[in-house]
Amino acid sequence: MEPSKEGHTPYSYNVNTNPDHHGGPTAPYPLGSPTYSQSSSSSPTNGLTHEKAEVADAPVVEQMENVETPDGLHRGLKLRHMVMIAISGTIGTGLFLTSGKTIATAGPLGALLAYVVIGIWLVFVCQAIGEIATLLPLPGGFTAWGTRFFDEAFSFQLAYVYLTNWLLTVPAELSASSLVISFWLPEGSSFPLWVIPCIIIFVLVVINFLGVKMYGEAEYWFSILKVVTIIVFIITGILTDAGAVGGKTFGVDYWHIEGAPFKGGFKAFLSVLVSVGFAYGGTELSGITAAESSNPHKHVPKAVNTVLVRIAFFYILSIFFLSCIVPNNDERLMNDGGTVVNAPFTIVFLQAGMKGGADYMNAVIFTSIVSATNSDFYVATRMMLSLSKNGWAPKWLGKTNRRGVPYFAVMITTLFSCIALVMIYAGAEVVFNWLVSIIGSLIFLIWVCILFLHFRFRACWKAQGRAPSDLPYKSWGYPYGHYLAMTIAICCVVASFYLSIANKPSVSNFLEGTADPKYKKARDTWAQGLLGAWFPWFQAITLYFLYKFVRKTKIVDPRLADLDSGR
Repeated sequence: MEPSKEGHTPYSYNVNTNPDHHGGPTAPYPLGSPTYSQSSSSSPTNGLTHEKAEVADAPVVEQMENVETPDGLHRGLKLRHMVMIAISGTIGTGLFLTSGKTIATAGPLGALLAYVVIGIWLVFVCQAIGEIATLLPLPGGFTAWGTRFFDEAFSFQLAYVYLTNWLLTVPAELSASSLVISFWLPEGSSFPLWVIPCIIIFVLVVINFLGVKMYGEAEYWFSILKVVTIIVFIITGILTDAGAVGGKTFGVDYWHIEGAPFKGGFKAFLSVLVSVGFAYGGTELSGITAAESSNPHKHVPKAVNTVLVRIAFFYILSIFFLSCIVPNNDERLMNDGGTVVNAPFTIVFLQAGMKGGADYMNAVIFTSIVSATNSDFYVATRMMLSLSKNGWAPKWLGKTNRRGVPYFAVMITTLFSCIALVMIYAGAEVVFNWLVSIIGSLIFLIWVCILFLHFRFRACWKAQGRAPSDLPYKSWGYPYGHYLAMTIAICCVVASFYLSIANKPSVSNFLEGTADPKYKKARDTWAQGLLGAWFPWFQAITLYFLYKFVRKTKIVDPRLADLDSGR
């Protein structure tokens, strides 16, 4: 389908201009949509009964679960699904496996501050998502907003950047599964580790082919397990830190040893921001799942408002107790061997003297990887569907089955997931570290784009004479909280650029020159940072200007921005 060049959605709508409606033109809902079918064309606002569709009683909401959207999706996600997905749907290797390196690199206070700073940024990103996704629960989520509020080329680049993020995250998570399983294998075992990712891939394909309801149910129960485990971990951390279990009182003694509380200074603090971004990645998922929620008007605000709880409770408290119980100079934190026995959460259970604690934590980490990869699969397929419907990818990619599953997109995501099998042979931990660097920077870019589009949305809303009180959900903290978030964003991006250049190792500093193992490690770390810092922005800028040059797109006039179709 030929994309629009006027800043509106690429779908075909009969646009009616109504000067009495907030001072700007509006577009009716697509024919056949649930809201359109209840409307009356004689209404002064094109007959839209958004309130009747959203503020519905239980029977209507149940009917909405079986309604197919114009894109072939089903609104099968309930409130409990949305909330649990927002709370812990994508918690996986980022928190359970990489948090130890953050403490070992930046020290206890440096790591805690990194999680707090990125957490503040993320809170306002999710508030921005909540405000717009509640009003416009569009397929493709925030990647579709650029076409409405700014420039179609912006949506094009953001959609492909976000798809790249998830297509890389799938093999990254799967490769970590082989590291997890190796914990239970005897030293020198000949067990083929590639079997584990194959089994996970098969299970995820089955779940995704069964439809969005099955995805929601799987994530609901996976998330409950993760939530319970983190609660148990925090309770264990409190008891262990106080000396009630384990036979030793830790307090904050490890905050006063060599290297603490800030280890490596300000530069080390800046270096861990990208890995913290990777740990938080996926929290913005509510902006994508809104299109398949049975009641986005109610579900999206509740989902995004759980993000603060997730950040404060799951991440910050966990990092605090980790840093109190495990010293930053503990070699196990660096996870250089790539084994899950070195995962910080496992170490705490061992410090508490709990028999079987390592096995239990290892099992939870494994299920968390399956859960996170399940979410990765879901988002990747929905992004391909959105690209197809917008005419930015082949039409066959957007075909859905009777359960609303874009089956060709599932197949392509499955092929990308097989990269994990190659990674195992190349060295799972080495490739995993490269992917973490790239994915963390991609997440930063995506969050910057979301904040920018929210500012642009508010400008369009104001230009059309609409009041903030007219929004079904209003982002709290706007505009000053969002200014703070954008300031943090710019500082983080600039820091990643600076470190990618400043951290280049000099051969003269190593005794054995280029043959020195320490030099090779420093060189690889620098190369990871260089690729991670610059690749996402190079991709985004190239896609934006290439599309703009080919399609001759124009910046959307705020007074003419489409703020109604798809509500």
